[in-house]
Amino acid sequence: MRRADEQWAEFVRSGPTIASAPERTILGETAFFGWSWPLHRLSAPPASPSPPQAPALSEPARVCASIGLEPLITTNAEPNPSPRPIPDIGTSKPPATGLRAWIKLLRPHQWSKGAFVFIGPVYGQALTSPSHIVPVVLAFVAFALASSGCYIVNDYKDREADRLHPRKSRRPLAAGTVPATPALVLAIALIVLSLALPFVSVLIGGETMDSHHALLAPGLTAAAVALYTLNTMAYSLCLKHIVIADVISLSLGFVLRVVGGCAAVMVEPSTWLLNTTLFLAMFLAFGKRLGERRSLGQTAAAGARGVQAQYTDELLRMVVVVTAVACLITYAAYVTSAPMLAALMQASGATPTAAAMPRAFNPLWLTMLPATFGLLRAILLLEKGTYDDPTELALHDRPFQLAAALFALVTLAVLAMAQFARGG
Repeated sequence: MRRADEQWAEFVRSGPTIASAPERTILGETAFFGWSWPLHRLSAPPASPSPPQAPALSEPARVCASIGLEPLITTNAEPNPSPRPIPDIGTSKPPATGLRAWIKLLRPHQWSKGAFVFIGPVYGQALTSPSHIVPVVLAFVAFALASSGCYIVNDYKDREADRLHPRKSRRPLAAGTVPATPALVLAIALIVLSLALPFVSVLIGGETMDSHHALLAPGLTAAAVALYTLNTMAYSLCLKHIVIADVISLSLGFVLRVVGGCAAVMVEPSTWLLNTTLFLAMFLAFGKRLGERRSLGQTAAAGARGVQAQYTDELLRMVVVVTAVACLITYAAYVTSAPMLAALMQASGATPTAAAMPRAFNPLWLTMLPATFGLLRAILLLEKGTYDDPTELALHDRPFQLAAALFALVTLAVLAMAQFARGG
């Protein structure tokens, strides 16, 4: 009993100490409200830990893995908080040369962002004849060419900094596989062609269009392409270095794509639709910055993108969630807004009266389910550093692709049924 009392007195006299996480692990201490008590003083040193063994996956985890999902919790083991590397998307191969390098310089995989051009005409149910489909397709191509020209200018300006990035260093200008001056000439040619391309619709389908819209629609589309080009150039020259303004500038590019698509068929864009596009684009931009910090680390991310030095992990995590929630809320308001409900009710033969509107169910609400899954999964993968770019995520993550496909399928099915009921 006397020895126990002496040990207790010695333990109390030693008092609590503050130790870092590694010290607590090595010394075997336990922490209460930030204070670490040195339990090693009362007991023998712990035995050497056995070599770590890979934990066995549970049955639900194996099912998730078989379909491409990565479960959040698979075992009772402590999760690894270290950032994950950028997925292997061809970085082990040598940089492209020759014609492949020139094609890569155009970044054709980024043309998928031009799908925003179709959003307004699709939701406005304006793609009912070739005279409306052709201008929208030309607008899509125009924005694709303009984006390629702007990307070339941006790559030319940032080719030195891109050499510090594990993936961007493989870009043709950064790798030196494409000469700089001919690349700039190509960029100018692409931008000029993108401004002229919308007017081709006058030659192809102008005779079937209203005379008042024959030149007005392509003119407004070309104006949207010009504003997009100016905004992207401003981003490459200065806005990319200004915190928050860099994301707003990138997001405005997506909004201008939607406006250009609406202008091609003279459909007035809804304010809710523009808000949804803005918040979705901000989510993509902030998510890319968060993904870079997770996959590269803060120091390397700041070296590859200077504005990263002004961001913090806490800020990016917060705004990624905020913009995702804002996107979902504004989209929910858009699909349940009075103009959208009235259009669908008229298409199905119902009368959109003031009494019936609040009780009407919009089948487009069903798209909220894959939209919510897709955004939350993107947040998860970007937070873990699995991808450093939402575009790469969309191109390589199968569950996200399934959610996007389901979203598009339900949307097109609802709008097609409404168009069929209308008799169009």
